[in-house]
Amino acid sequence: MIHWQKIPFTELTTSQLYELLRLRVDVFVVEQTCPYPELDGKDCQDGVYHLIGTKDNEIIACARLLPAGTSYINVSIGRVATKGTARGDGLGHKLLSQALACCEELWPGETIDIGAQEHLTHFYQKHGFEVISDMYLEDDIPHVDMRLEK
Repeated sequence: MIHWQKIPFTELTTSQLYELLRLRVDVFVVEQTCPYPELDGKDCQDGVYHLIGTKDNEIIACARLLPAGTSYINVSIGRVATKGTARGDGLGHKLLSQALACCEELWPGETIDIGAQEHLTHFYQKHGFEVISDMYLEDDIPHVDMRLEK
């Protein structure tokens, strides 16, 4: 069973922060062979929350929940990642469902924007997101902006 927590940066323990950043670096930098500035200054901004999913005391999933005006004009979800060894049983869908529920709790009725890797468009469409931009390169990876209109 996965235990979900929605935590502001100032309440993360040092162990949680370390595991969270390790998971994100493992997925976005190592697995996707994409060196980029993972520490972008948004993690610790006011109003930003970190959703973490743990199983057997190990973080296996995470997402960053950002208030409107932080990354996009609307509320946004970013840094959505699942541990490689925990994939294959719908963990990504569970994570996104939790992230959407947390956003609704934090910012009721607010539209949500994301920058999605283009190959994950169908994944996000299953949760109601629609493509709102042409493809663009971010860190040499094709992306599109998507929106979940409320």
